[in-house]
Amino acid sequence: MNAKSVFTLLGGLTISLAASAEEYPSAHVASPDLYEILEENNEVLVQKMVLKPGESDAMHRHQNETVYFQQGGKLTIRLPNGESMVAEVPDGHVMWHEAWTHQVTNSGTTDVIAIIVEDKP
Repeated sequence: MNAKSVFTLLGGLTISLAASAEEYPSAHVASPDLYEILEENNEVLVQKMVLKPGESDAMHRHQNETVYFQQGGKLTIRLPNGESMVAEVPDGHVMWHEAWTHQVTNSGTTDVIAIIVEDKP
């Protein structure tokens, strides 16, 4: 499955998971060693995520977000209900996603670097 179809599929799942989103912290709070805040104001939170091969972040939530994968790779995405999927994300891939909760593992062999621009609630 390619990155676009995986994230499109996830988009349909987040609607049913929205109610549980408040149970989980934001990414930079859940995994401060993997997420660096680049900018924060009243409108957006901009973060940089770096996942080395084999690393996983903690289950966390995002508000509506745009993500730019500076360096893509193979990611395993797990949802709170236990569903998971694998995505091969190419370098330079950009995606938009509505608010959701998930956990990400770098299941590839290279670092994955993403810039996340998240709406503030």
